[in-house]
Amino acid sequence: MASEDKSPRPLGDLERLVMEQLWAASAALTVREVHERLSRTRELAYTTVMTVLDRLAKKKLTERERDGKAWRYRAAAPREELAADLMRDALDRAGDRREALVRFVGQVSDEEAALLREALSRLDGQERTG
Repeated sequence: MASEDKSPRPLGDLERLVMEQLWAASAALTVREVHERLSRTRELAYTTVMTVLDRLAKKKLTERERDGKAWRYRAAAPREELAADLMRDALDRAGDRREALVRFVGQVSDEEAALLREALSRLDGQERTG
């Protein structure tokens, strides 16, 4: 069961909103800065933002550092890495991996299918040269 605790989970709505602010920022942000940015489009309590950031840090999705009395938060990884981790976790939980992959590929757009072909080709080329 302990290994399940480390597997990524999809972000909740508030977690996603907070992470979007961190991914968009050029530097680490304080709770107040995240709250101010979110307040432009949503009414949220400061303590709610603080709780979400604390939970994200405990989930290792953010890194934090002290800045005086405040914490500064930054995303621990790019959003693409989180997406890849979530896809890998879903595949690990699928049961029949082949069937899950076939169904996934059957649902992608033509553009996404082309991107998948390109990525597989690039990886195949790396294996030959590496």
